[in-house]
Amino acid sequence: MTALLAAASVVPAAAAAPLTPARATQMRSTHSTPAHQQVAHFYGAYVDAVTAEGGGKLATALRSFYLTPGLRSQLRTWEARNHADGVLRAQNTPLAVQVTAGESGAGHTWSKVRLTWSGGKHPVYTYLTVQSDLQTGKISGIR
Repeated sequence: MTALLAAASVVPAAAAAPLTPARATQMRSTHSTPAHQQVAHFYGAYVDAVTAEGGGKLATALRSFYLTPGLRSQLRTWEARNHADGVLRAQNTPLAVQVTAGESGAGHTWSKVRLTWSGGKHPVYTYLTVQSDLQTGKISGIR
């Protein structure tokens, strides 16, 4: 009994406090993160997953979490036609990814994704425009 009381006394007061509007604003959900940061999180993790396991279970799980069902369907079609990874629009993985915020409107926001394919004196870049749904925070388009 004393062990239980001792354990209960070490629970932080904030963890036991009721959820008030002030505390709710401190707790962040995934889609409250700015869209370009969500895109950066996705691309960083996705490139790592594809590099480590060649597009296995982790890459599939990342797609399921970050991408809308409609986009996942579009990517499957694009990949079958192009024999390449639809998220990266390539057959290999880039060396680096950089994401910058774009404009927003009509319930969406766009991010610019720069993929770096070679290092050295003359790096090669490709650019993607990634659309995110402001309501859900999910990625809904890649061009």
